Parts: sequence; structure tokens; C-alpha cells
Amino acid sequence: MNGRMKQRPGEVTSTGELDLDGVHRAGAEVGSTGEVGHGGARLARAEVGSTGKLDLDGDHRARVEVGSTGEMGLDGDHRAGAEVGSMDEVGLDGTHRAVRMEAIDWGTVTADLNSQGSAVVERLLEPAHCRSLVALYPRDNLFRSRVVMARHGFGRGEYKYFSYPLPDLVAQLRATLYPHLAPIANRWNESLDIAARFPTQHAEFLERCAQAGQTRPTPLMLQYSAGDYNCLHQDLYGEHVFPLQVAVLLSQPGEEFTGGEFVLTEQRPRMQSRAEVVPLRQGDAVIFAVHHRPVKGVRGMYRVNLRHGVSRVRSGHRHTLGVIFHDAK
Repeated sequence: MNGRMKQRPGEVTSTGELDLDGVHRAGAEVGSTGEVGHGGARLARAEVGSTGKLDLDGDHRARVEVGSTGEMGLDGDHRAGAEVGSMDEVGLDGTHRAVRMEAIDWGTVTADLNSQGSAVVERLLEPAHCRSLVALYPRDNLFRSRVVMARHGFGRGEYKYFSYPLPDLVAQLRATLYPHLAPIANRWNESLDIAARFPTQHAEFLERCAQAGQTRPTPLMLQYSAGDYNCLHQDLYGEHVFPLQVAVLLSQPGEEFTGGEFVLTEQRPRMQSRAEVVPLRQGDAVIFAVHHRPVKGVRGMYRVNLRHGVSRVRSGHRHTLGVIFHDAK
């Protein structure tokens, strides 16, 4: 997976650059019809989401599985976690809400991922929790780095990578979604004759990443203003890559911003790329392929490469939480 992006004749110019931390990231501008080759241990980012719970006193507390790398409340206090249960929540207004993994139709999610490489989970987060996450963005002490996209040719806008310990909402979403996605990832690898298999619990997978020197957290928050966009890219940070990731839209379309659609493209062998715009509302999550997915052809299974990005924001401000399950070197 080493090397830079290669451009094919007649296609848009790729943007293979180095992030602020020196990891290679590549992408092409959203909305282009050309294809960009792949390869390289490169960094890109994506968008993604989270969930947790709030006590009636307004303090955010969530539980994550034993052995996780820790979590941090919305007030910045570190709290140790216990085994993940259901995601019962209390909103910032004191109204009780329940968001449970068992409420997600995983059969439909699996079918959508297998057929199109993405699946939408509606209202994974309540609006109050979206607002509480957006309120974290100015707190630089919670983040390990900030990237201004225009400086590196990634698009326009900016994003920040969280530090460990992660905020509760992010840590819990990462730990509770992973066990449902790992079986899908293992079936995809098996069908593509890829040897890697993923453990049932996220903490075990993070240990594998750490043994390969991938110890920096990859969950991030992205911020866009009018005129900003995110080039098509893939989120690859090292040897170990979990093939699925999640993005949660934290802002309300039509009220807080216009434009800024989430875009996926598929690069099919010997065919033109296929683009899809995924409609999202505030709190909706999209689960999608990081790099490639299996597709059944007349001669068996073959891999299709995917990239994701965000179209130009026309007005307002747009925030997204990105949850990536592998850590970075």
C-alpha cells in the first residue's frame, strides 16, 4: 500500500499530499467524472458519528467495553468505562430518549452495504447530542491535530482529530457499532480472498493496530462554511484497515446550511465511475466502505473501489463527526 496516487489519461488531477502529521492522503475533487487510481499508505478523512448518554444533571457519561483506551465526558473529565450496554440517553433538555443497537435493522444495513456499499441509519443521534458534539469543536485540548484542507489540496474547510481519551459519545459509538460491522467485514474479506479477519470486539482490533505502530486515534470532526467542500478520498492510515466506517451529520440541512451533500463514487473495472449522493438529516449516520467492497460478476467476485467526499456548501455552517475504527501511525 505504499506509493502515490496515479492519474489515468484524460482524468482529473489527483491530489496526493501529506497531512500535517506527515501521513499521505489522496483524493480528487468531488463532482468530477474521471477516475483516480489507488495505492499508497495515504491519509484521507471522512465523516462519521456517535452516541452516548447524559445524566439528568447534564454531565455526559457513557460506558464502553472493558479494555478500551478510555473516554472523556463532554465536560472534559476522564471517566473509566465498563462493558457496553444499550445506549440509553437523556437529552440536554432532560427528556429521556433511548437509542439501542437492537433498534437498528442490521439485516437491512447488511443488504444495503452488500448491494451499494453504504447504508443509512436514521436518527442515530438526537439533535441535543449533535449540538453537544458541535460545541466541542472550539476546545483544542480535546484534539491532537487540526488540518486546514486548502493548504494540502484536500478541498476547503477544516477538520480536527480527537485525542485519547475520546469523548464519551465517540468512544461508545466506536465500541458498540464495531461488533455488528465486524462480521460483514470478515465476509467481505473472505469473498475477496483477503486473509485478514477481524476480532469480535473493537478493543482487540485496536491492540492489533497498536502492535503495528498505529496508536493515534482517527475519529475526527469536520467543519465547513459557505464555499467549502471535501475532495473524494479514502481513509487509510496504515497496515491495518477496517473496511467500514461511519459518518454522522451533526447540522440540520436547510436550516443551518444548504448544499454540502455526502457523495460516494464507485470505480468499476473497465467502466466509468458511478456517483451517488446520500441524503442525510441531522443525526443520521451513513455506514460505508472505506476502500473497496466485493461485487458479484459473471466470473465471480471482484473488488470495486470507493471514495467519498462532500459537495460544495452553498450557505451556512456544516459539522460532521467521523468515526474510523482503525488507528493511525
